[in-house]
Order: sequence, then C-alpha cells, then structure tokens
Amino acid sequence: MTWITSIDELEAMFGAPPEAAIVKVTRRLTPAYQRWIETSRFCLLSSVGPEGTDGTPRGDDGPVVQVMDPGTLLMPDWRGNNRIDTLRNIVRDGRVSLAFFVPGSNTVIRVNGTARLSTDPALCGRFEQAGRNPRLVIVVAIAEVYGQCARALIRAGLWSRDDSDQLPSIGTILSEITEGAFNGADYDREWPARAAASMW
Repeated sequence: MTWITSIDELEAMFGAPPEAAIVKVTRRLTPAYQRWIETSRFCLLSSVGPEGTDGTPRGDDGPVVQVMDPGTLLMPDWRGNNRIDTLRNIVRDGRVSLAFFVPGSNTVIRVNGTARLSTDPALCGRFEQAGRNPRLVIVVAIAEVYGQCARALIRAGLWSRDDSDQLPSIGTILSEITEGAFNGADYDREWPARAAASMW
C-alpha cells in the first residue's frame, strides 16, 4: 500500500483550487448563507475529544438551529439516549463542524467553529415545544462558513432513491451484537410509541 506522507506531496497531486472554492468562505453568515441554514431541518454535528472524534445527526421539525447573530448559531439538545458523547467532547474541546442539508438540494452548507453549552433559561426558552424546553443549548461561534461542492450528493443520488428496505433494523443489530441476549424484536415493536412520546 502506498501512503501520502507530506502536505507537499498531497498538494502536488491536486493543484490549486479554483477561485470559487476560495471566495466562498466567509467568517460570518451572509444573508444567503443565513437563509440556507434557516431552511435546514437536519445537520451533522462533528466534535473532537480525548477519546477521538464523534459525529451525530441533529434534526428538528423546524430549523435545526437558530441564528442568534451573523457569528453565532444556537442548537437545542433535545431528548435522546443520554450517551452525551458530543456534549462531553464540547465541554473538553469546543471545536465543532456542522454540515447542513435540505431535502431535494445537492448543496451542503458547512460551518466550522467552537461550541459551548448553556443552560440559560432565556436561551432554552427560545426552543419551547409543546410546553417543553431543551435541557441545554449548544452555542456555536462561527469561524468559517461555506458551501460544499454538490458532487457527493449527485453521485449518491441521495434524494432520488430509497434503499431502506434492504437494511436490518436497530433491534436486529442489537440482538446480533449481544448474540441474542438483547430482545431486538421487542425493541423494534416498542420503538415507534417510545419515540413519539419522547421527541421533545
């Protein structure tokens, strides 16, 4: 196996990026970037900590984040499975990256920055859903924002196909991991009602 071991070697393979790849990067939200992010209901949130990296999907029934100002994004931490891997990472190392998706669009908007966790009642109250507030809000200070080349989503045909009928269920996966000790069938059967009762 042949490895790339230096930045010079890597850059020689690819050459200089085109102008559009350079000028697209901003340190704050432009009106167009803001409109795009405020339309997104789903993003991937990546963080880093002493144990390594973590990536988690985040979604909401409206914008997945709120724009506090052109340099700051707010993301509620809604109910989940309490692993809190990403939250632990943010407490110890605030570096984060977000990739925002909008169904039907092959463009992805990326944000890199630093995050902190806040339990401020005013911030949490901004996200009230059915009488519930998130336990905390992830506050992201933007370092850079830019659009991602659409080729990856075009190649994948992400919005034009549904391969889900070929997949094992989570219950099946848990049963397999535990060699049958975990009751995957019960988990799958009970999951829809449990999720509906614990969305916020």
